[in-house]
Amino acid sequence: MAFRYDIRLIAPSGYPHIPEAMQRGIERLEAAGHRVDGVEVLERRDLRFAGTDAERAADINGLGDPRRPLPDVVLAIRGGYGAHPLLPLLDYDALGQRLRGPPVALIGHSDFTALQCALFARAGIVTYGGPMLGPDFGAPELDAFTWEHLWRVLRDDEAVGEWEAPGAGTLAAEGTLWGGNLAMLAGLVGSPYFPAIDGGLLFVEDIAEPPYRVERMLYHLLHAGVLGAQKALLVGDFTSYRVAEYDNGYDLDTVFERIAAAAGIPVIRGLPFGHGPAKLTLPFGVAGRLQVADGRATLRFSGHPRPKTS
Repeated sequence: MAFRYDIRLIAPSGYPHIPEAMQRGIERLEAAGHRVDGVEVLERRDLRFAGTDAERAADINGLGDPRRPLPDVVLAIRGGYGAHPLLPLLDYDALGQRLRGPPVALIGHSDFTALQCALFARAGIVTYGGPMLGPDFGAPELDAFTWEHLWRVLRDDEAVGEWEAPGAGTLAAEGTLWGGNLAMLAGLVGSPYFPAIDGGLLFVEDIAEPPYRVERMLYHLLHAGVLGAQKALLVGDFTSYRVAEYDNGYDLDTVFERIAAAAGIPVIRGLPFGHGPAKLTLPFGVAGRLQVADGRATLRFSGHPRPKTS
């Protein structure tokens, strides 16, 4: 069976700074048989944002309007900054009533993590951390792993992600799978938009954050009672950062060793997720089952939104 989706673009954060990447992404999706709408968001500009706060919030609130047909997939065009101001503008009651029923896949990463946290905390809506239009589908070379895993997740009742996890001990753990961009997670702690999840499998990633800032954000999650309450921390890509001579050997390896000791939970490295080209598509808010043995991790999940196919 061919899997063809109605895909609606949203731009909750920055405007397209590489327009040709957006066009490439649309062309690839359409060439695969998918229908893409919402392209008007690519033309909006307001300061550094893809439209005013009201415009960008309206794109999301429109998903809760029963007069409008729902797409199969809602795809963020890019990250950047801009999601935080939208959080108090969203109609969580309407969104929850509409999106907890029909399976709609809301997909993005980076700044999109703020929306994922809020939608789950306030309305119980399951979303996906995954590829976006410009950075991923519009990359000069499309990453086959990223492309294929997304469609497998949306198609299969049970989805699987596997990766090499060097140095990890044997582990079997189950819990709510959640997470995303570390800066977004740490920035929402203590707000009404941060989900209360204990016993979860927390995954994190970030970009351009030096090791000391990564450690500080993780300690913030620990001091807030979040990190130590998880079954495991899954470490994705931390890219485009620098270490200084002053660090004197202190690096990300050091950070995660220190955090594992301080939090008293397993820290599993190597998760292909984040700002790198190869990424798993991971649901935020469903049960996950993690097994680690012989330096290899396997993550299984089910109950995730699986749109209709046509």
